[in-house]
Amino acid sequence: MSIHDGEVLVLSDEAQIHGVDFTSAPSPRKPITVASGRLRGTCFSLDTLETLPDFAAFDAFLRRPGPWVAGFDFPFGLPRSGIEALGWPTDWASIVRHCAAMERAAFRAALDADRIARPAGARYPHRATDHAARSHSPMKLVNPPVGLMFLTGAPRLLAAGVHIPGLQAGDAARTALEAYPGHLARALTRQSYKSDERRKQTPERRAARVEIVERLQRGDNPVGIALDAPTAMIAQLIDDGSGDLLDATLAAMQAAWAWLRRDRGFGLPEAIDPLEGWIIATA
Repeated sequence: MSIHDGEVLVLSDEAQIHGVDFTSAPSPRKPITVASGRLRGTCFSLDTLETLPDFAAFDAFLRRPGPWVAGFDFPFGLPRSGIEALGWPTDWASIVRHCAAMERAAFRAALDADRIARPAGARYPHRATDHAARSHSPMKLVNPPVGLMFLTGAPRLLAAGVHIPGLQAGDAARTALEAYPGHLARALTRQSYKSDERRKQTPERRAARVEIVERLQRGDNPVGIALDAPTAMIAQLIDDGSGDLLDATLAAMQAAWAWLRRDRGFGLPEAIDPLEGWIIATA
């Protein structure tokens, strides 16, 4: 399927760019984090960093008027091979509705049963894009629980009617793209740069965040975009030991990369699996 089929794109240069670091259980202590700004040439100007403490706030964010494009750090789809093994629907909207109608415990049980049925060493099926991005299988439920991120995130994208190239022809003024900050971060440092555990938020991890931010500011990074932000915001990106603010910013810069290629399918491959989707700014 061509990702260009039937799409009507918003071509304004004034679209807002968002990056979203997602969690499947948002709370005031561990909120969904959003980095927002504008793309000026090949410079991304970071304007705001905000937190969304619950899903109601996230749903409201999805319905903000466009034009905007956002990179979301959660899987939009499940592996085709896993879906077929479970006997679930094989078009994107149907599988999202099917999973949304399940209790979380039933969803867990189904994925656990599929995992147990697979041979050791190949317990988790992957999407084609997971291989390209070296990302976790969306059928994984722990460390990290990306399966639960799909379960709580994808139905909200569907309900909000956003446009998802290759998956859903929605409101082209609100374009949602799957991002993976870890893919960009790995290209900028080989060191671990974050932890949700305060005792593991070490000076070494802070130094790794400094390295990432400095390379972003110089434009010395794979997306070829320079980060411009007020000094206070740069300090927030560095001082946040959880890495959530930095991950949201990395996702925004991946979205900015895609926005520069909006007239070429947002830089996505010409043909992608319309059930699985694709992660932007990856090989």
